[in-house]
Amino acid sequence: MNINEEAIKKIAHLARLDFDEKGATEMAESMTRILDWVEKLNEVDTDGVKPLTNMSHEVNAFREDEVKDHLSREMALKNAPKKDDDYFRVPKVIE
Repeated sequence: MNINEEAIKKIAHLARLDFDEKGATEMAESMTRILDWVEKLNEVDTDGVKPLTNMSHEVNAFREDEVKDHLSREMALKNAPKKDDDYFRVPKVIE
């Protein structure tokens, strides 16, 4: 499978990435190699193989919900690097 420049531009837009011409070419080559590898998986005979629902045979250990002592506001804020009365202070991330 070959990834063209138009597909790279669309994927880059959706992923909010910006490539120069060289970067777009390298990305197209990388994605083509990945898709070629995935295509090889179609050559494997999977008849009779049950689909996996998860990668582990572990079973969830469920427990009853119990009301326990909670962390008080004072204790939670005790070691905060920055606090403002009853709240944590964090750097602004939205303009």
